[in-house]
Parts: sequence; C-alpha cells; structure tokens
Amino acid sequence: MELVALKINGLTDPVGFLFDRVSLSWKVRGAAGKRQKSASIRVTAAGETVFLTAGNPDSLGTALPVPLTPHTRYDVSLTVESDAGETASGVCFFETGKLDEPWTAKWIGCEADGSFHPEYRRCFSLTKPLASARLSITGLGVFEAYCNGQKVGEDLLAPFINDYQAHYQVCTYDVTGLLRSENELTVLLGNGWYRGRFGLSGTAHYEKPFALIAELRLVYADGSVETIGTDERWETRRGVTAASDIYDGETQDLSLDRGAWTGAKTVPAPGALIDRYSPPLTAHEALPVRELIRTPAGETVLDFGQNLAGFVEVATDRSFTLEFGEILQNGNFYHDNYRTAKSVFRYVSDGQCRTVRPRFCFFGFRYVKVTGMENPDPAAFTARAVYSDMDRIGRLETGNAKIDRLHENTVWGLKSNFIDMPTDCPQRDERLGWCGDAQVFAPTACYLMDTRAFYAKFLRDLRSDQRRNDGSAAMYLPNEFAPMCAAVWSDIATLLPETLYRSFGSTDSLRESYPLMRDWVEHVRRLDRARGEKHLWDFGFQYGDWLALDGSTEQSNYGRTDTGYIASLYYYNSARIVAEAARLLDYSEAAEYETLAGQIRAAILKEYFTATGRLAIDTQTGYLCALRFGVYTDRQRILDGLKERIRMDLGRIKGGFVGATMMNTVLADNGLEALAYDFLLYEGFPGWLYAVNHGATTIWERWNSVLPDGSISGTGMNSLNHYAYGSVIEFLYRHAAGIQPLEPGYRRIQLAPKPDVRLRSLRCRYDSACGEIVSAWKIRPDGGVDFHAEIPFGCTAELALPEQEPVALEPGCYDFRLNTQRDYCLLYDENTPMERLLADERAVKLLGPLGLAERKGVEDLARSLADMRRHLVLFRQPTDGIDALIAAIRTLRAEISDDEDESLL
Repeated sequence: MELVALKINGLTDPVGFLFDRVSLSWKVRGAAGKRQKSASIRVTAAGETVFLTAGNPDSLGTALPVPLTPHTRYDVSLTVESDAGETASGVCFFETGKLDEPWTAKWIGCEADGSFHPEYRRCFSLTKPLASARLSITGLGVFEAYCNGQKVGEDLLAPFINDYQAHYQVCTYDVTGLLRSENELTVLLGNGWYRGRFGLSGTAHYEKPFALIAELRLVYADGSVETIGTDERWETRRGVTAASDIYDGETQDLSLDRGAWTGAKTVPAPGALIDRYSPPLTAHEALPVRELIRTPAGETVLDFGQNLAGFVEVATDRSFTLEFGEILQNGNFYHDNYRTAKSVFRYVSDGQCRTVRPRFCFFGFRYVKVTGMENPDPAAFTARAVYSDMDRIGRLETGNAKIDRLHENTVWGLKSNFIDMPTDCPQRDERLGWCGDAQVFAPTACYLMDTRAFYAKFLRDLRSDQRRNDGSAAMYLPNEFAPMCAAVWSDIATLLPETLYRSFGSTDSLRESYPLMRDWVEHVRRLDRARGEKHLWDFGFQYGDWLALDGSTEQSNYGRTDTGYIASLYYYNSARIVAEAARLLDYSEAAEYETLAGQIRAAILKEYFTATGRLAIDTQTGYLCALRFGVYTDRQRILDGLKERIRMDLGRIKGGFVGATMMNTVLADNGLEALAYDFLLYEGFPGWLYAVNHGATTIWERWNSVLPDGSISGTGMNSLNHYAYGSVIEFLYRHAAGIQPLEPGYRRIQLAPKPDVRLRSLRCRYDSACGEIVSAWKIRPDGGVDFHAEIPFGCTAELALPEQEPVALEPGCYDFRLNTQRDYCLLYDENTPMERLLADERAVKLLGPLGLAERKGVEDLARSLADMRRHLVLFRQPTDGIDALIAAIRTLRAEISDDEDESLL
C-alpha cells in the first residue's frame, strides 16, 4: 500500500502560490484493503506542529486551516490506515510567498520607448553561509530571470495571462542552489500579452511601459535575513531581444550594440500585486525533425510530424529565420490561415555556438521554413511543446487505429491550447480564452488531465472580470475589448464548476465558484426583467449553434437552430445548476433558484413545444438540447423526432459548437449508442475521421478545414488546432468504456461499457480523483465479449454489462466472459446505411442481384435496406427480395482471430 498524488490545491509542492484556502488530496494504490479506515494529517512549520487532524479526512480534499505567514514552508505528513490494518505514509509541502507583506522593492523601468527590450541586473556578494534564497518577481509584459547565467525556474512566459485591470501575479522561485559568493542576477523583459498586439482587432491593446519589481530574500545560516529589491541600484541596458510579440514572433540579435549599463529608473506602480495562482507553464515533449523537405518552390521546410504549440530550439553558430505553419499547400510552405500573425523567429548570431530558442512568444505549428542557413542539419532542431503542467489521467486504446489517432489528436489539441488559459487556437492572431470552446470541451478535458489547478486559475479570472461587469460572464478572456455575454459561452460560469465538482468532488471548490455561478444567473435574470420578465432569453446577440452545417450555407457561421431556444435552455440549465449547488452547500436560496428554473422550463415548453409535446425546433441541435437538459413533456416523441431528423439529414452531422459537441454523448445517454458509433466512425465529410484520413494530428476548427484535394478551405477563420470538436472523446470514456461518476469525484462509479465490433476492443485507464479505474473489453471470434474491470481503493462500482443485471463491485480486479444473445461480431442489419454496405465486398455481392450496388447517389448511400423496404410497401411492391437480402446481410460477421488485441486485456 502506498500513497500517491499528494497535492495541495491540485498542485504538487507549490511555492509562493495564492492560498485562499489550503486543501490536501491524495490517492491510495496497491492496498490489500478496500477502503480507508482512518487517516491523520500533521502540518509543521519550522519544526512546530501547526495543524493536526485525525479520524477519517476525505482524500478528495481535506481543508488544512493553517494560519499562514509570509515566506514559510509548511510540511505535510499523511498516514492512512486501510480496513485490512495496513498503513502507508506520504509527505508533501507548500510554501507561502509574500502574502500581504509590504514590498520594500520599487518598480523600475528604463528609458526605452518600446523600440528595444530592456535587460536588468544586480550584482551582489554573499558574506556568510546561506540557508535559503527565494526570488519573488514579476515583470511586464513577460520576464525571464537568470542567476549567474542559469535560468531561474522552469516557467515560460511568466507572469502569464493576468487580469491586468485587477492585478499582476508574482512568481516565487527557490534560487538557493544557484547562488555562490559573487552573484549576478539578471532579468529580461518581453512584450507578451500586456504590451504586444492582442485581441480580435489585431492591433495593440495593452500598450504599457516595461516594468519590473523583484525581491531576493536571503536567509542566512545564522537566522539573519537580507532582502535585495529592485531600486535605483539596479542597472539596465538594451537586451538582445530586438522585438517580440505573441502573434508575430521574436527577433534576437546578438550583433547589437547593447550600450553600457546605466542606472535603472523607478516608475509608478502600474497596478496591484498578488501571489501567483497560475500553475506552472513549462516545456514538455521534445520532438525531433521527422523529415527535411525541399519544396517545389525551393524552400527548406522541417516537418515535425505533429501539430503543436511551443517553440523550436536550435543548436547553431549561424544566423537564421524560422517561419511557422500548420500545413503545406501544393507541397510548399503556407501559413495564410494565421491571418496577420507573422509567426517568425529571427536569430542574428555573434558567431558563438549556442542552443537558441525564443523567450517571449510561442507558435502553433507542424512545419517550419528555414532561411539563412544552407544545408541545415535536421538534428540541430528540436520542437518543444509548451503547456500548463497537468498530470495525464486518461489513456485509451482501441482495436481501431483511426479512433486511437482521433483520441491522440484531441490530447494534442488540449495541450496546444492549455497555455495558462484555455484558448481557441495557438497560431493565428487570436489565441483568446474563448469560453464556448472551453465549456463544451471541459468534460473531455477532465477525462484526459487533472485540470483542477488549471481551471481554478481560469475561474478566478472569470470572477475577477465579472465583478467589473455587473455579473455578466465573459464570452472570452481577457475581456477588455468588447465586453459582452452570450449563452453557451458565458454559461461556462455554471457549467465549468459543475463539471469540476462532478469530476473531482471538491465541495470547497464549488463553494468558491458559487458567487460566479449565482451572479451570472442573476445578470440574465435582470436582463429579462428589464424587458418584462418572460423567463426566456430570446433577445440580444447570440452565437447560437456556431459553425453548424444547417445554416444558410455549409460555410456559414450561424446554424439554423433558433438562438432564443438555445439561450433559454442554457439559462434554464444554469439556474438549475445554481439551485443544486445551493442545496449541496446548504444555502437558503436553493428554493428560489429551483423556482426560477421551473419558471424558465415552463416558459420554454410553452414557447417552443406544441401542446402535444412536439418540438417546434426541427433541427438535430434542437432535439439534442432538449434531451441534454431534460426539457420536454414526452421524451419518446423527442427521440423519435431526433431519429427522423437524422434520417432526413441523410445521417450527416448538422450541428456545430452546441449540437455536434454533445451529439454522441446525448445519443448514448438515451440508448442510441449504435447511432452514436455511426457518427463517430463515419469517415467522410462531415465527420471526425475525415480529418484523420487527411493526416490531421490535432482537431480542426471546421469539419472541412482542409478539402479532399488537400487545399485549405479558407483563411478567414480556419484553425487546424481547435479542440472544441474533440468533445466527442467524452463519449469514448463515458460510454464506450462506460466510466461515469455516480457520486462526485468517483467515490461511486457506474461502469457500463458499450462494445461495438467496429472498435473490436478497448482498454481505458482513468486515474480518477479516487484512483485508477480500468475498463476493458474485447469481442471474441464467437461473438461473445470479454470484460476486465479494476475498481480503486475507497470506491464502489455499479457494473452494468450487456444483457446482465447490474452488480455491485468492491475495489479489486475482475474478469468476465459473456455469452450474450447478441452476436457482437455481426456487422450489419436492415438499418445500416448503404455506404457502409458498399465498403464490404461480401455485401456488394449480395446487393448485386437486386441492382442495389449501382445506386450511389447521395440519398441512396444514406438510405438503408429498411428504407427501401418501406418504399416498396408504400408502392405496393413485393418485398420478398429485400427480405431475403436483409436476412443475408444480417449474417455478415467481422473476422476476428483468437489472439487479436490480447494485450488490451
């Protein structure tokens, strides 16, 4: 038995973070026992116990009400006893930064007018033995600090994306190991989001001066303390960075005359300071060049084989220019879809060999054009992925290589866009924290990564912005340029806290988010009251079902589903979530929001449904939203309407950011998992595997971002690294693997896997907040199914296997061999679309005698044999031939060998 994943507020051993509360969470692994019998937590500071608890604290999150003082390390020791009598211990720590301690340092600037980037330094000596040293620092726009030539900390682009109107984050680093008797501390500043051009208009918005504040706190072995803070004794000069911009890139020129060091100038404080709450933002995977390409245009292009966000580091003594792109066109370098973002890294060498990288920007790319170097050595180039630190908790592998690639594309889409905030894309002149994308993707993200600290940062920024905007929740962050709100997007204020609570089970986190949730609902309520209180949100601007394919054209931004209907449903759902949160938190206003939710629901039923229960919004998204939010009077009628609408739409996806992102999960939630698999596995346009078949390594913004001939479908709004449609991966975890929480944080689990022969097999490992859950299945050659399940310590599961009564499982490993009435190797039935049948030579031979193999029109391909039979009945034609064909088609089976995918079990 061992304790793992000991974390403070979702972070591992955090130093200098903002601790509004302190919460310890942990997991137990390898125990013979089934659950925790007792646990004790001890917190010490400077050898003194400051907190002690015993009994049975909650592993999902136990508050540590420790009195916090500045610059203090708190050591946390945990001992857990299982019901089998075994014990295990673990330790972690957290360390405070400045808290509310006054600064002795001053803000300093320079004479620069923005035409160059400054560098600052302070030289100092240590005259006696050192016990510890901490550097508390922030630089605007972004900074990198070096101590005796070594980089301080692993963070990139610190102090990250801030709510600049409210505060700037201060980062604290342990620099004890970097100091010696004589020292030089240097700091470089870049523009970042604060000073560079940023936002939708493509022009500068935070055009403010460079500024730096820092304190180096030295604690000597004799107990004395010395603080070296920024002031007039610091020096400044021109840095080697000639230009930097998040969109345009960076120029480093080591041939510059940097001038002499001169005294730094103190400047007025640009804003308030706060201890950091952004999780670490660091470099992760290192990718070598997969191929060096000489293009038809004579360019030298490096292919790293994977679309990602980050930078390229180069080991060289030569000057060069790198340009970044996501795709080649006609074999040549291309990045017109970046719009005005130049996305270039230029380096001017001084002749010395160095490993060079940009410091103050990042790029979205797979391909890099190299100029200025003749015959570059591919081994000198390495791509580094940059994203916020998060533990990977979800892994999934199937017997279908294309589905595995789709899953991995989604993981890379998450990594590329989780750069301190959940952005829409990492490459073009946008890169904003669009809340609609973040909201629809959050359930998937919580299956893939431990997102607690990452999303806590985003929620704090949302709340900070909300306070300035009368309760309105932003559509995107930073929300400085055109403050507005819209359903779906702004409803992240309720949906994200609900998702986090369901996934990780922290009541304290839900309590922290409650004001954000409540004030958002109250904002919409005030808007509705101002126009007469209809309990509908059928007014004002809305995005609706963004990028849906049932709009005026397939390239239209707006779908056909009534925007007032969508907005009102989300208003209802947000009110319902607030009511449930209030009840969980034992707040007296729970009844008020339950009443409000009921009033909104009644108004929706009156406005958008007929008296007999038919939905008046006849779109896929209309039906899906009704089912998702439980707003209907006759569920079966909504299901029938959805199935008919899909049949009329020829089995094609028509929804956008609202409908398509929830489609598969909603279908499977309502017993239509076979239809959900049909959509998941469709390989043409529009479908998730279309992009996979065209070489995608991330998720695209549009279903046809790239056309069948390989040409990009447009440049105005066309990202090849946009994670929203990766939301389909929730279906694989929630339904294909069947892993769902019955209680928040997975203390109780529902395990209800739904096999399909087109995947052949599946193995999923989900390291939930309680521990690792394993769900695996394999279809056997005889048509039966083998299942494997692992339930973690401290949990119970309800296992619902096909054709079996649910059974309760205790922690442990289980294997089941099912011989079901259903033959899982059977591929087709009378409802299978013709296009699937025509891909199987055996089916083509059966279709031939009736002339059906030649029917390849758009509607013919989407129709099934059942549709054709109904057509014959309608026109009083004999059905004997079709009936015999259906019977024959139903016998076609997948060919599975005995040893196939043995490793998955």
